[in-house]
Amino acid sequence: MNDLLEQASQRLLAAKAIAVLTGAGISAESGIPTFRDAMTGLWAKYNPADLATPEAFARDPERVSRWYDERRCRVAQCRPNSGHLALAHLQQVALAQEKAFTLITQNVDRLHQAAGSSDVVELHGSLWVWRCLECGNEVEERGPAFASYPHACACGGLRRPGVVWFGELLPSRAFATAEKAVASCDFFMSVGTSAEVYPAAGLIEQAIQVETDVLEINPEATAFSNRVSWSIRGKGGDVLPQIVGMALLDDASASETRQS
Repeated sequence: MNDLLEQASQRLLAAKAIAVLTGAGISAESGIPTFRDAMTGLWAKYNPADLATPEAFARDPERVSRWYDERRCRVAQCRPNSGHLALAHLQQVALAQEKAFTLITQNVDRLHQAAGSSDVVELHGSLWVWRCLECGNEVEERGPAFASYPHACACGGLRRPGVVWFGELLPSRAFATAEKAVASCDFFMSVGTSAEVYPAAGLIEQAIQVETDVLEINPEATAFSNRVSWSIRGKGGDVLPQIVGMALLDDASASETRQS
């Protein structure tokens, strides 16, 4: 693994445009269950796919709202881990060096933003944002659990969680931004994603097709593991600080050499 880390860090150091895709794995390290692991307690009898659709909300807005609100309150207790922090630091350094950096996430918890990342491209929306189905008004909800369900807007309409449900399209602007970033980057990272959820997983395919250097970090192998430049078995919270640390250390050493 040390050889892979060294090779990847050298390419990261040389990159002029970096794009990163993160999935549920990096959030799981902060204590947030992956989507299909989230069904516990009173919710254990439900299939998450039966609660995460527009049809489910139309049938039973109280039940769906309660489930998403419980998830929102649980996420509020979680904190960014070392993987989130490493990516935030990498972005800060990259931008200071006038390099392009785009962080794309499938996660809805905003732990990247809590770690200090900016301009995060949210492909699947956010648990924190609730949108009125009548007037379209969006509100970021950071308070305690709602007093009643379903959650209502001041206009009287029902608010739904601002996440992308099964059967819905990804936000067009967010996905277009992600595709543009992947098309123009020379170093792409896929972190903590099973690479099974499309169209987000298609960004990995896109990076491979344009012959970008691709680093995959995931505890388990994926369908892309044999096709990327480097595939490292491990958690983002363990591997990212090493990769970023090695690249920045090499950069600092190079700077000292030039100055001397």
